Amino acid sequence: MRRHHILIPLAALLAILPLILHGCSCGHDLDFHLQSWLDAAQQIRHGTLYPHWIFSAAWNAGEPRFIFYPPLSWMLGAILTLIFPINATPIVFTWIALTAAGFSMHHLARHFTGSNAALFASILYLANPYMLFNAFERTAYAELLAAAWIPLLLLAVLRRRPTIPGIAIPIALLWLTNAPAAVMGCYTFALLAILRLASVIKLSSRPEHRALAMRSGETRSSGFQLLTTYISGTALGLALPAFYLIPAAWERRYVQIAMAIIPNMRFQDNFLFTRTADEPHNLVLHTASLLAVTLLLLTFAATITLFIRHLKLSALSSQLSAVQDPPSSTPAMLLILTLLIAFLLIPASTPIWNHLPNLAFLQFPWRLLTILSAVLAFTLALLFNLKNPGGPFIARFGVPSGARFSRAMSGEPLKLTALLGPLLLSLLCIHLYRQPCDPSDLPTAVLQAFTTHRGVAPTDEYTPTNAHGDTLRTDSPGYWLSSDPTAFAPNTLPNPDSTNPDFDSDDIPYEDTVSAQAPLRLRLNISEPKILILNLRDYPNWQVTTGCPTCRFFRTFPHVHRDDGLLAIPVSAGLSTIDITWQRTADQKLGLAVSACALLLLGYTLDRSRKIV
Repeated sequence: MRRHHILIPLAALLAILPLILHGCSCGHDLDFHLQSWLDAAQQIRHGTLYPHWIFSAAWNAGEPRFIFYPPLSWMLGAILTLIFPINATPIVFTWIALTAAGFSMHHLARHFTGSNAALFASILYLANPYMLFNAFERTAYAELLAAAWIPLLLLAVLRRRPTIPGIAIPIALLWLTNAPAAVMGCYTFALLAILRLASVIKLSSRPEHRALAMRSGETRSSGFQLLTTYISGTALGLALPAFYLIPAAWERRYVQIAMAIIPNMRFQDNFLFTRTADEPHNLVLHTASLLAVTLLLLTFAATITLFIRHLKLSALSSQLSAVQDPPSSTPAMLLILTLLIAFLLIPASTPIWNHLPNLAFLQFPWRLLTILSAVLAFTLALLFNLKNPGGPFIARFGVPSGARFSRAMSGEPLKLTALLGPLLLSLLCIHLYRQPCDPSDLPTAVLQAFTTHRGVAPTDEYTPTNAHGDTLRTDSPGYWLSSDPTAFAPNTLPNPDSTNPDFDSDDIPYEDTVSAQAPLRLRLNISEPKILILNLRDYPNWQVTTGCPTCRFFRTFPHVHRDDGLLAIPVSAGLSTIDITWQRTADQKLGLAVSACALLLLGYTLDRSRKIV
């Protein structure tokens, strides 16, 4: 098994070999993630270990991106940026994500199968086409990393005796990594938990199985214990990331969060083979649709085969119990999950998308392929189960006996498969999914633009509620004084977006994006009252105070509204020292307190679980 563990990171390395040889793919989200990593890394260098505000966004006026975007991916990216050259950072991140996904799937499969089958499942999962689609075409790094926690979530609900920590940890990790993955992960967990509970209740109510259920402990009483474990684990899993979840949920009223589901980003625009007016979007959707059909066919074949073999085995074996490892209901649960995912990918599922809370924020229904690819890999591991070589499941129903299959898939053949599989898949997928790089998209160019104070466009959904991104100028100084609170800085150019709604902000000339970040401490001596306008987006966490020599106490400035959302404050004549500080609000303090308590409770449950075992 230890040798198998060595093969997983090596297989992940082979999966990213095209990136190592030819450089990173400039996928759809590369610039967004690189900007987040660079900004967070710079703040970490200056002592802010957990940033909330990204200063370089919105043409250096900033936005509260880090409040709403889960922290694990951008914190990992920031740390890697501090260690590795910028060209290598996305590649190393991809390798870490794929390696984590492989180990996670191996951990799931190893609970229910032999080591060879577990290795096969882990290699298939880390190098499956949808995983590489995220890595090469979309460069959706947070979603890529979140895929590592999906097998742990399946293990949490399917293992013989679910535990509170085993449920809480993957749920917390999902919420701390990627919100869409967390939403679909929690709904997946809820569905499988309901199916598992229904199976337990049904088994314990059958006279022919009641004695067996009593001997094994699978009774209505244990069903209640299972329900309690599921609920408690979920509650703890939501409490652990409360330091992120509570501020993100509460402060969404301060930003235009609904802009995340504008046309082309809505679920109804992204069902399989849907066409929109945006041709580049249609190309991506067509690729995702082909991937979805391929994975659905493979997963249907695997889950139906597992289900049929389970039915045949049940007819022959009176010893089949819902408490088997995995439970006997697993084949049916995996098949139902596959059917539901298939349904959610077509327009007939629109009522579900409209009514289930936050499901619409998945944006792309085909994101569910992350779940589907995990189901496929796990199902194949169960079909190739070698935990009981020569057992009736394998020998009776057409799979080679455990001994023969073990010889066929062990030693050198297994190692060769584990190495050649990811390499061949990566060579195919890099050809299909690789995105070319414009000179300005290269990581080195993004770094140069960042270090020379070239700002980047605002993110629509993180724009403060009363701000209009299209009026925000791209070449503003850090601050300016004016008698008119609506005035723009002298000698700056209007944003082309303000006159042409169809203008692409990426087309703004490079030299016109040089702007300055607002100073957070400013000393002014003016002869008459003025309005101080800072190139800093107004947000409730920013507190602006003055400690003027004639003032006994600090005085908080009132804010003046501007259409571009910049912070504007009236300043009296004379000498003033202006301080702009980021304040933790009550929701952020509450989130920290809940997470701290949850962490203590997690430690207690882990210690208790060890003592029981």
